[in-house]
Amino acid sequence: MTLLPRLDPLHKRWSALGSRERTAIWLAATLVLAAACWQLLLAPALSTLRTADLQGRALDTQIQQMLTLQKQAQALQAQPPLSLDEAVRSLTQATRQTLGTSAEMTVVADRAKVTLKAASADSLARWLTQARLNAKSLPQEVRLTSLTANGATTWSGTVFMGLPQR
Repeated sequence: MTLLPRLDPLHKRWSALGSRERTAIWLAATLVLAAACWQLLLAPALSTLRTADLQGRALDTQIQQMLTLQKQAQALQAQPPLSLDEAVRSLTQATRQTLGTSAEMTVVADRAKVTLKAASADSLARWLTQARLNAKSLPQEVRLTSLTANGATTWSGTVFMGLPQR
């Protein structure tokens, strides 16, 4: 079935309308079409244009942070590898300085077992950073539990740190 016979009643109705009604309908259809074009085509583009500068600045900040991290990683890679004794010495020093009496460290082969008793989250984070940077040691296995009392969180458990092989 073709479309033309279906449109015939509409064409007859359109012809029966006066010129003022036809003009009003054309004007209404034009306004609806203009509003649809604005909502679907122009408004999203203008919104993107308005926020592009802010997004560009945020991306520039992220790029600068990534470049800083890249330089840090390259500096760490350029450092000569530590011997097992140097790594143990650095890790022991970091443990004593940062965690104090809340940690006990034992070394077996190429792993260090650090037992924590109520270590603060801040000191634990500083210790992990020092272990990574100074002793070039990373956690291999972590079994920690947290306890929050009076708004302060403490950590207890064991952390196994990897050390260079002999």
